[in-house]
Parts: sequence; structure tokens; C-alpha cells
Amino acid sequence: MSDDNPDPSGQSSRTQPRRSGVTSTVEVSPGVVFGLLGASDVNLRTLEQLLPADIHVRGNQVTLTGEPADVAASERVIAELTDLVGRGTPLTPDLVRHSVSMLSDGGQESPAEVLSLDILSRRGKTIRPKTLNQKHYVDAIDDNTIVFGLGPAGTGKTYLAMAKAVQALQSKSVNRIILTRPAVEAGERLGFLPGTLSEKIDPYLRPLYDALHDMMDPEAIPKLMAAGVIEVAPLAYMRGRTLNDAFIILDEAQNTTSEQMKMFLTRLGFGSKVVVTGDVTQVDLPGGAKSGLMAATAILEGIDDIHFSRLTSQDVVRHRLVADIVDAYGRAEESQRTGARIDAAIGGNRAARRAASHGRRS
Repeated sequence: MSDDNPDPSGQSSRTQPRRSGVTSTVEVSPGVVFGLLGASDVNLRTLEQLLPADIHVRGNQVTLTGEPADVAASERVIAELTDLVGRGTPLTPDLVRHSVSMLSDGGQESPAEVLSLDILSRRGKTIRPKTLNQKHYVDAIDDNTIVFGLGPAGTGKTYLAMAKAVQALQSKSVNRIILTRPAVEAGERLGFLPGTLSEKIDPYLRPLYDALHDMMDPEAIPKLMAAGVIEVAPLAYMRGRTLNDAFIILDEAQNTTSEQMKMFLTRLGFGSKVVVTGDVTQVDLPGGAKSGLMAATAILEGIDDIHFSRLTSQDVVRHRLVADIVDAYGRAEESQRTGARIDAAIGGNRAARRAASHGRRS
């Protein structure tokens, strides 16, 4: 018994029962096969590691073997990946991993729809979300006036916000881009750095410049900055201003105080959009000061037109080890917090016993 299921990308599948499960043969359009498998079969090797069914490729036929549910899940993965390649999206092992993860989580979103959304293109390089949470983050920027992007390093918080800012400028939705960061790391050491105040602060703003150069013609950036169309400045320079018709990004917001965060958010003018990015696990404020970003998540949650997008280690788009490092540090920090709570409880119990013993003696 066989069941042929053609799809728009030129695939067809035939599923046959076997004693140890079922086997399904999916025929992939010849023009899509190379993009699906990757150079030197790098994508195929990733699929072999991740798919619940066994996979074998011969020519343009992909054979899947395993339990019926595993084969069905693997068929959907192959269908989504061939759709991605058919849309012109270069497939990489990371995109394969993100697609499999997205489908494994049981969501209804199509990886092909999510991962083929183009935000910005320049010199053959296209910037697009690479995970479902990143897609939700980008959509939230479109739909809300103020968006907080919260998550660990490498999740694309700042980079995607920058891409949306450049897109808004190019479409004339805003007249200027304002990029700002707190320079808390400088502290007392600022006076010991060489150069003018601008030159001293520049290293703390360098990541924003680097992202700009990825997205715009480097020769045009100085002219736009000289004209005030693009402004990159430390957070202190925002005080006392009202920012109209601008796309404003506050990066590394975990290093703001509550007062600084309030000051920044109240700079919002008409026709503007604000994106605040930060990682609440990486607070560098001196003296144990409370992060303004952490305070804002408690104070502003639930206000209409303010959205909080939360990204996790699953959204890391740097080297795959970065996600493992983020998770390892998270476990270590949770273990330390648990240990501290246990130590405090033990100390409290000891104090109570000493007090009770003293009371009996008296």
C-alpha cells in the first residue's frame, strides 16, 4: 500500500509499512536537493543527528524510516526545509537546528514562513529572524511604540533592532536614528583614558557602529551622522530632550539605574519608536545598585503599546557553543542562589536553637 502526497515544492512521498515501523520516500525537486543537503552534505549530517527517524538520501529521493509518528514529524521537517530553499533562503546547519527545534516544540508556525522574512538586504546579505522568538520580537517592534528586548548575549536583540531602525529610515517612517548606551564601565577610569571625551566614550559605543556598518554603506554613515540623521551617543546626552520622528535604541539597558531608565523613556516624542535591549544577568552597575531594566519590567508590564519580548539561549545565533555557555552559567548561578538560600535557612535555624537554649538556661 502506498500514498503519494505531492506538494507545491515538487516533493512527493510514499509511505510503506515495515516490521520495525514504516518507511517513507520523499522526492525532492532536483533544483532544491543541493540547497537542502548543503555543501559536502553538511545539512544532511545535521539532519541525521536531529531527526527522530533514520534518513537516507539517494539522488533526489529522501528515505525516512522509523515509528509512524517519527516519520511523520521528519517528513514535516523535510517539507519545511525544502520550502525554505525554494524561497531562496540559504540553508545552514544552524537554520536546520532552529527549524527542527521550532517544529519539536509543537507550535503551529511554519519555519519556512518565520525564517524567510527579510528585514534588510545589502550587497547580497539579508538580515532576517532566525528563530521563532526573534520573529515575534521583530513583529512586536512593528506593532508597538516601545519594545523591550530581553535575553542573553547572541540572541540578536540589538542587531535586529538596528535592522528595523535602518529599515524605518529607508522607508521614511522616521527622520532619524538615535542609538545610545550607558557607559557605566568607564566610571572613575574615564579620566585616565587618552583623547577627548568623545574619544574616551567611543569604545563603549563601538558595537553600535559595527552593526551600522553591516547594514549601510560605510561611506554614507559619516555624512548621515554629520547631518544629524544618525546619532550615536551615551545615555547622559539624552537628558532634557524630546525625540520626535525618531527610531531610538537603548542598548545594554541593564546598566541603567531606575532614574536613568525613567529619564530615557520620557524622552519619547511624537512619531517615534523605542527599542530597549538588555540582559538582566549581566548587570555591571557599581555598588550593587538596582538595574533600571529590571525595575521597568515590573513597573511597565501590562501597559498598552509597551511590549516585552523575552529571548532565551534557544535563540542564540552565534556559535552553537554560546547557547551551551549561557545555559551552563545560568545553572551555576541558580545553584549559587539555591546554596545561599540553604545557608541562610541553616543559619536562621542555628540562631533560633541558640536563642531557645539560652531561654531555657535563664
